[in-house]
Amino acid sequence: MNMNELLKKRLKLFGFAIIITLSCNYFANARQLTLNDAIDIAIQNNVDIKIALMEIKKANARVDEAYGYAMPTVDLSANFLHYLKKPQIPFIDFQSLLTYSTLMTMSHTGVLIPNPNGGEPIPFHYDQPYKEKYSLMSMALANSYEAKLSVSQVLFNSAVLKGIGASHIYLNLSQEALHANVAKTVTNVSKAFYGVLLTQKMLEIMKESLANAEQNLKNVRAYNQQGIVSEFDLLRAEVQVENLKPMVIQLENTLSGTKDGLKIAMGLAQSEDIDVIGDIVYEKANLASENELVEKAMQKNFDLRTFEVKRQIDKEMIELDKAGYWPTIAAFGSYSFNGQSDNFDFMKYNTGIVGVNFSINLFNGLKTNEKVQQSTIASLQSNEQYEQLKEVINSQIKSKLLNIKKVETQIDIHEKTISLAQKAYDIANIKYREGTGTQLDIQNAEVALRQAKTNKLQAVFDYISALLEINQLTGEVNTKEIVQNKLKMK
Repeated sequence: MNMNELLKKRLKLFGFAIIITLSCNYFANARQLTLNDAIDIAIQNNVDIKIALMEIKKANARVDEAYGYAMPTVDLSANFLHYLKKPQIPFIDFQSLLTYSTLMTMSHTGVLIPNPNGGEPIPFHYDQPYKEKYSLMSMALANSYEAKLSVSQVLFNSAVLKGIGASHIYLNLSQEALHANVAKTVTNVSKAFYGVLLTQKMLEIMKESLANAEQNLKNVRAYNQQGIVSEFDLLRAEVQVENLKPMVIQLENTLSGTKDGLKIAMGLAQSEDIDVIGDIVYEKANLASENELVEKAMQKNFDLRTFEVKRQIDKEMIELDKAGYWPTIAAFGSYSFNGQSDNFDFMKYNTGIVGVNFSINLFNGLKTNEKVQQSTIASLQSNEQYEQLKEVINSQIKSKLLNIKKVETQIDIHEKTISLAQKAYDIANIKYREGTGTQLDIQNAEVALRQAKTNKLQAVFDYISALLEINQLTGEVNTKEIVQNKLKMK
């Protein structure tokens, strides 16, 4: 071996070592996930679940707010006032009124006054009409203050009472919505996880086909060198290998895409590397009858339960609107500290009052009546939508059951087909080695075997997906445990 050949060999070994090292680092850095790991991550990261949790917090705040309307209201206020120019109001001129009254009294009582002409006094006489005169006067002092404590308590208000009940129902609605979102997330993540496993298995099948084709090419090349087979068989074997390589690359890209889809479902960044741990295997489920599944769905389906609570809210809205027909009775009281002065030497005094207020609307343009009609119609609409949703769920369960039965039959057929295709592939190889078969026989047998394995894998995935959807439709996803243990909520 000369120096150049030795150098080339060492460079090849060095390059191979680098590839192995990089591959090991990649798989070491990739995040290994089981199905439960993927579900746990999705529960913590899913945006819909985060929004549902916020909605529960908001609903709890609404409950507290509703109770607040039934609690007493206490207000403290204070103010200080200084008049830059005192207000004035017109008053009768008391001086002119007093003068007129005196003159009229003297005239009517016959008061004697000295006679200007001399002699005996004469009676006073005055008969002029009175002309009112007014003058502006200020009744206010320049400075004043008031500190006031006011308390009011609702004794009866139908809207307050109904509002408390409605707030609790709204809280139930937000909790049911959380369970529905958790169930949907678990189902979607599980399907995405099995989608990755499906693609991995298909990639393994394709790589196995490529390995078989490469081994076949190696054998054909050896036979050709011995003059046993023709150049045409060698070319056919080479073409088969080259045709399979792009298919492997395509499946590798598909696997990357399915992993990206799983990361989206889990709420992970696209830059994070993940790898899934698990297997996609067929385990026949012992399902209940169609009627039993439908009945269970009518009782436990998450969307139906959420909609049922919404119907309750719509009914409460009718009662809330009817509250406009009822009176409001409230008790109130206040105590104030007051003072007034012109020179800050305040005259101080206190006042206190208590009372009961009664108010009822007698006419408001029929607005209350129209609001009740609107809320009643909204409730009727919800009832129709609820019945429609029940029919949709009923139809979905029937469809999924038919699909499951069909897939079960297909899987049994695919298992037999795989066994037959494997036997045909082995026979084709034996016949070719014995000189009684052709490369075309081997290629056709290999394609049939690969297709049979792929068909079974796809059928198993469809079966698992249908079971996951049946569980979601019938409310069998254990959301209660997830909400309590993973989300730390009661």
